[in-house]
Amino acid sequence: MPLEKDIQLPNIKLRKHLSADGLFTTIRKGFNKIPDYRNSDVPVTISIPDSLMSAFAMFNLKYSSLLQFDKTRKDKGELQNLKDIYDISNVPCDSRMREINDEINPKHHITPLFKDIFRQLQRGKVLNQMVFYDGCYLLNLDGTGIFSSNKLCSDVCMVKKSKKTGVETYYTQMLGAAIVHPDIKEVIPLAPEMIIKQDGATKNDCERNAAKRFFEQLRKDHPHLPLIINEDALSPNAPHIKDLIKYDLHYILGVKPKGNKFLFNAVQVAIDNNTAIQIIYEDQEDSDLTHKFVLVNNVSLNQSNQDVKVNFIEYWEYSKKEDKTTYHNSWVTDFTLSEDNAHTIMKGGRARWKIENETFNTLKNQGYHFEHNFGLGKKYLSEVFTMLMMLAFFVDQVQQLCCPLFKAVLLKLKSKKTLWHKVRAFFTMHLCDSMETMFRALLLGFIKISPVIINDTS
Repeated sequence: MPLEKDIQLPNIKLRKHLSADGLFTTIRKGFNKIPDYRNSDVPVTISIPDSLMSAFAMFNLKYSSLLQFDKTRKDKGELQNLKDIYDISNVPCDSRMREINDEINPKHHITPLFKDIFRQLQRGKVLNQMVFYDGCYLLNLDGTGIFSSNKLCSDVCMVKKSKKTGVETYYTQMLGAAIVHPDIKEVIPLAPEMIIKQDGATKNDCERNAAKRFFEQLRKDHPHLPLIINEDALSPNAPHIKDLIKYDLHYILGVKPKGNKFLFNAVQVAIDNNTAIQIIYEDQEDSDLTHKFVLVNNVSLNQSNQDVKVNFIEYWEYSKKEDKTTYHNSWVTDFTLSEDNAHTIMKGGRARWKIENETFNTLKNQGYHFEHNFGLGKKYLSEVFTMLMMLAFFVDQVQQLCCPLFKAVLLKLKSKKTLWHKVRAFFTMHLCDSMETMFRALLLGFIKISPVIINDTS
């Protein structure tokens, strides 16, 4: 595909292993390691790597459904692009893709790819900018819904029955995890933990059990990674905090007076006895804002678990112009609190919203079609599709974080939705040997030639 000859290519150098094409190669290599579970006596036309890579390409290109992606098999140009960009030899039809991928255990064969990409970020020193406090990374955890229906279900779906109507709802969820920084827009997702009916279980799964499985896998994949777990007010219970300690994880956990009466009463006693640290100061950059903190170290979490000690921080942000408190929240942490670190810990706690806005809302509202049912299957299909979508999101976040070419195209097109639309249109209408070529063409422009009409000889 020729580019304008009179346009000088910008001096944008890509880091091979952190470019989109390099990451696609990493993912394809991972898929190539998966043993074929099928009968070797039966001829195979669609390989497992081709089937998985086709599904990944669907999510990477932001197709809205399997049916829409299936149309690529009817166009020679799109098939050639799938081969050249994603190294796919044979693209399965939608039903065949579901059938093949339903048998792939994502825990064994897809989850490790998140670690492979993460390792590239470590080698490329990209993670350095994400360090938050005391040499640690801030890891946000939260659950979110994926699928819900009153009619469709599979063996992995959980079920809840309405007390009023008796109607049963089938649903799946996941525990999402992403490394964030209060001052950086991008996030680094880790492999999520599915909240689904577990093998042999008759009861619904829950976020608490998913967190246990997540922490165990986290320390297998990243045994020495210094992390601060950042969660909402549903998380600060004694068993959960003991799990965090067990896996050598720091924490900043939201707390509310309604659910933590014993804790807040203890804090009030500390205030009355003048043993709490109270801080009030004016913001250095915005004189309209005043910050107020109450800090209490080494306080019992609750009455039944008084041996579990936490450090408590409550914060108010007050606006002089509005003459009111514009933000108020409280957290518990394992970091000893002082005037020196209170503001930083507060910023970490406030950054919890980034798992919702920068992760879940991006997946739901910026072209990923997160809540669309691509297929439930009988075994692993829904989990496979969720993992592949998160893997595509991971690749996009890496590009946004450290690829100057991707950043330049996004800046030019102003929104991700526009970028995905342009990428998909380019992919459909032009032959292209790599994502780099496509991004450079979208950035600089390219020669548009009149179409060569294929004669209808039918």
